Amino acid sequence: MIEQPIILCGLGRIGWRVLEYLQAAGLPVVIVDTRCAADDPRLRGARLVKGDCRKQEVLEEAGVPQSRGVLIMTNDDLVNISTALMVRHLHPEVRIVMRLFNQNLVNRLGKAFHNIFALSTSTLAAPLFALSALTGQALGSIRLEGVRDGMRQVAELTIATGSELIGGPVSEVVNRHKLLVLAHLRPGETERLLLDVDLQDRLLAGDRLILCGEPRVLAGLLNGDDPELVHVRWAGWLRRMGRVAWRTLADVELPVKVCAGVLLTVILISTLILHFQVANHPLHRALYHTISLMATAADMGADDPRARWFSVFASVMRLMGAALIAAFTAILTNYLLRARLAGALEFRRIPDGGHVIVCGLGNIGFRVVEELVRFKERVVVIEQSKDSRFVTTTRRLGVPVLIGDATIPLVLQQAHAAQARAVIAATSDDLINLEVALMVRELKANQRVVLHLSDPQLAGMLRENANIRLALSIPLLAAPAFVAALFGDRVQNVFMIDGRMLATLDLVIPAQDDRLCGQTVRNVAADYRLVPVAVFDVAGKVQPQPLDVRLEAGQRLVAISKLPDLERLLRREAVKRDLAPAEASSLNLA
Repeated sequence: MIEQPIILCGLGRIGWRVLEYLQAAGLPVVIVDTRCAADDPRLRGARLVKGDCRKQEVLEEAGVPQSRGVLIMTNDDLVNISTALMVRHLHPEVRIVMRLFNQNLVNRLGKAFHNIFALSTSTLAAPLFALSALTGQALGSIRLEGVRDGMRQVAELTIATGSELIGGPVSEVVNRHKLLVLAHLRPGETERLLLDVDLQDRLLAGDRLILCGEPRVLAGLLNGDDPELVHVRWAGWLRRMGRVAWRTLADVELPVKVCAGVLLTVILISTLILHFQVANHPLHRALYHTISLMATAADMGADDPRARWFSVFASVMRLMGAALIAAFTAILTNYLLRARLAGALEFRRIPDGGHVIVCGLGNIGFRVVEELVRFKERVVVIEQSKDSRFVTTTRRLGVPVLIGDATIPLVLQQAHAAQARAVIAATSDDLINLEVALMVRELKANQRVVLHLSDPQLAGMLRENANIRLALSIPLLAAPAFVAALFGDRVQNVFMIDGRMLATLDLVIPAQDDRLCGQTVRNVAADYRLVPVAVFDVAGKVQPQPLDVRLEAGQRLVAISKLPDLERLLRREAVKRDLAPAEASSLNLA
């Protein structure tokens, strides 16, 4: 047991979830909070110090000078920064992980202060919202830095009755889809995690596999013939742009169409008269002279020997040109001012189907849009406020933004919500998000809706009782990253599988590391009970067969392990012997 405690400042919704993860990891925790009651059963034996976490005496009572790490989770950026500076004063070397809402400060604080790591909940949760919309679920995510399409998703596959996978070995799923199996869970049996998974075990109906792989591969495996996607219509760029032009023309007001039609008719008649009645007037010159007469009142009487009739024709054309051009300009200008050209054309760029709709363009909504664009998905945004600071930036990403209220059915219909691949309700109001989700379900009963909620308990009840499977809670999604940051730069993320905490490690092999240098990844995986996700050579290139790679200084190993095994790896305490080939073939190292 680690004697040095973890200090947790602030027990908001995310703070409580972080406490659960720390207790699941078996770490001693001391809470600093102003409102929590000492007899709250959720503390589960954790020591509570009531007081302002910015005050020196409160932090000293909590044991900051002897602490292993400090998590600052209040809802006020200024309070968090002040607390971090006071902690740094009391313990110059302790690791500080803090929550920030201000996106501009997240990266800058870490550079300005030693061993302080600021995280944004919206940035942490956005990838999981995007992955849930694309695949239907997401237990966690791993980002392989420096790799194109380097996002890896952790998801659960339940073997349904009648599935073609029944009776086949676990290795069939692994080899066919190039996935990693992190767990094999069977009702009534002990869970098998990481190396305990037997790849030769036959799958049964009701089995659950926890898989890690590329999101697009997992989407195909998880969705299969998903009825939610049966009626999705996909269209190419040329076809969509054709619909944009046609719909825009069809919705132009009648006075604009009538005036434009009269103007074009007069131009056509004048062009034909000049072409047939005046010598040396081909069509292009006849059109040019017609426009000159109507727009510039040019004197072209010298061009025709029959100047008398031409003078009368030119006079009539000048009068008609002045009247028609003035009327057309006034009517068109009035239409554009009322319709606002950008808004009038915006919803014409919406695909017929197959897109993802994001409702709400706040911090979370914008980060979700960024993730979806990174996945090269077509996105449509519905935002109520035209003054949102993210509207202009979103449009620069090539994403259409409809200014309107997503709780109005007509707005959802304009966005083609019933034909969309998924709808993400990501406003800052839980009630509005729930209302949007229910309205989308009225348009299409089996539509995939990803619902952002701040309350984890409400999200759980909606999943159980309202058949809203993708009601996601920000505290539930973001808390693992705060815990992971506590273990250092090398731990990228943590996630829970059936109450067991797993961690993702991104380790650069140091020089003169006798325990790792010269060892194959297969041996290291056996010694430390981990599953390798990827191995990078010194140049940063991913190795195709990671298990057979012999580790050298400067290489990177990305792997998933249980938290106690991670601790042993970081201390280089190997207790597991190398597996014989026959033994390894039955485990998750084949």
